[in-house]
Amino acid sequence: MMEIDWEPLREIIDTHQRFVLSSHVRPDADALGSELAMAELLEGLGKSVRIVNPSAVPDNLKFLDPHGRAQKIGQDARAEQVAEADVHIVLDTSSWVQLGDVGKVLKSSPAKNVVIDHHASSDDLGAIEFKDVTAEATGALVFRMARALDCPLTASMATSLFCAIATDTGWFRFSSTTGRTLRIAGELIDLGVQPHVLYRLLYEQCSVGRLRLRGRVLSGVTVDEGGRLAYVQAGREDFKQTGAAPVDTEDLVNECLKIDGTECAFIAVEQFSGKVKISFRSRSELNVAAVAEQFGGGGHRQAAGAMLEGPLATAVEKVVASLKAALSEQTES
Repeated sequence: MMEIDWEPLREIIDTHQRFVLSSHVRPDADALGSELAMAELLEGLGKSVRIVNPSAVPDNLKFLDPHGRAQKIGQDARAEQVAEADVHIVLDTSSWVQLGDVGKVLKSSPAKNVVIDHHASSDDLGAIEFKDVTAEATGALVFRMARALDCPLTASMATSLFCAIATDTGWFRFSSTTGRTLRIAGELIDLGVQPHVLYRLLYEQCSVGRLRLRGRVLSGVTVDEGGRLAYVQAGREDFKQTGAAPVDTEDLVNECLKIDGTECAFIAVEQFSGKVKISFRSRSELNVAAVAEQFGGGGHRQAAGAMLEGPLATAVEKVVASLKAALSEQTES
């Protein structure tokens, strides 16, 4: 665990008024929860805050943002409104590609840039960075920041941060979970978080289409490299036949890791744009972030992602070849 000196951020907050918070495309609960908690914290200090992302809030996470605080650039917020900020805080990513159209504004805006993130893969965003690549979630960093800067946490902030941390740790079952993680979770529960309610909202609200998609996709699982690699794929025809959407593939890649002997896995999801989203997982020493970086993506050693050009079969072929090469190198070393 890396300790962060949060005092430079205190000075930035104290000396500026207008803040814009942003995160990566297709925001997950860690991204959105961190943004919402950070926004409330800053507003409690009398600051003006907007949340503007490159993508809209996915339907399954709208319960976290019932008032529609998180806006999509070009739809709910204009680029010039983003550029008017004194400080632009990027949470849960350090990648230009992941920032999409928001990144274009950052490159031309005179605003001071700040990054709060826990991902190993990183671009130079020209920002003052507050990073801990060993942290379990960006939500945990926001919690640690609030404590370090003596900022009180409300019940709503606690809910946002609990969702951020719980989802990025696989409901506290991933190896990134530590005693400190559970102590943070305990403090958030003491502030009013109801884990059983949040679990239901996060994981037990699926449609019939989503359930059918899971069965269809998992029935096509492929095991390779003597059982060390497992992968599944979802094409546009799968969504058409089941009535599901690409977001309904969330967490399916983790099912592959339930196969005995599997060291790494991935899911390839064909987007309606024709591009193919790859989610990588590892439960060995294999660094899937390094594999993802070969395709312009990135992430953590054991969880990463990338976006490839289609068609689906070609993208899958490229990823399989890269993972086989990585597994071979690991064996030789």
